Amino acid sequence: MLVRDAMTTDVVTVPADAPLRRAVGVMLREGVGSAVVTRDGDPAGIVTETDALKAGYRFERPFGEISVTKAGSDGVVTISPDATVRTAVRRMRAEDVKKLPAVEGLDVVGVLTMTDVVREQETLIDEAIRLEQGRSGWTPDR
Repeated sequence: MLVRDAMTTDVVTVPADAPLRRAVGVMLREGVGSAVVTRDGDPAGIVTETDALKAGYRFERPFGEISVTKAGSDGVVTISPDATVRTAVRRMRAEDVKKLPAVEGLDVVGVLTMTDVVREQETLIDEAIRLEQGRSGWTPDR
């Protein structure tokens, strides 16, 4: 399965100069757990629900006084939508992230989250079984 088959394509973005309050408002309104931070329209980072909680605790200030760049990650780990979900999961583990923006060129075309991976778990297992059966020539009785 490819990232493009499992990712969410409705990408929520927020400009780098926005306050955290704006990012949190957009995430709540859209029912998502992250927003891609953009600078001049290009992905520059990501801010998550966890980032917002940590920033609120660390800075002890209202979200309107904290910039998304102080709260979120500096830089962003991305993946190609044509990569396999397995490759994406390995990257998530290696980079210790739960959300990967899928990028074609400089355009963010989706976001793959651990929730997306879990949602597709049954399909991924079925795909792995089919691949293994093709290698061995064995077909289980069903």
